[in-house]
Amino acid sequence: MLPGCSYHVFNHANGKENLFSEPANYQFFLARLSLHVLPVANICAYCLMPNHFHLLVQIKSEADLLHYFRKTGSEENSRPASEIADEQFLVKKISKSFSNLFNSYTQAFNKMYGRKGSLFMQNMKREEIKDEASFCKVVHYIHANPVHHGFVKSISGWKYSSYQLFLSTSPTKLNRDIVIKAFGSLDGFIAYHQQPIDLKNKWIDY
Repeated sequence: MLPGCSYHVFNHANGKENLFSEPANYQFFLARLSLHVLPVANICAYCLMPNHFHLLVQIKSEADLLHYFRKTGSEENSRPASEIADEQFLVKKISKSFSNLFNSYTQAFNKMYGRKGSLFMQNMKREEIKDEASFCKVVHYIHANPVHHGFVKSISGWKYSSYQLFLSTSPTKLNRDIVIKAFGSLDGFIAYHQQPIDLKNKWIDY
């Protein structure tokens, strides 16, 4: 994943297991997401389902990433500035942030439920979002995922997505401004979400 780009990120449980077995699991995953991913990406939308999840993230700018890694990493402080600024170095550090999310969640989940081994599928799937129309389509699909899979009848009925956060004025770590701007307004966001989802999407099975 590259600095400044937006991505639809999704992953599934390994085999027939669930990623989330009880409400506390959903909250813990979001806490891990904030800890590991928020420093490197704006979180624009999410939906956590029992056996898979969807995220829409906007990777932070190269300047912001360089500042963060120089500030927090002893490894980076010992490297030449030219090497830290190398794009491949940043790509690896961004990827590591997501790996840390999955690994830390898996370790805690395994300890809590007395299981061993991997919890997530090995290769996280991601799709770059290259234009505003696709951005809006992905936000809508993410929020409509529980309806698509038959868990609820309306988008607002699922507790473990970011949809309700857009209708609230409460503080949130979600970057609402990026999303609302893409839809033109909050009214535009709400109206768009009243449409059926596009069943031609290549990630529709998730």
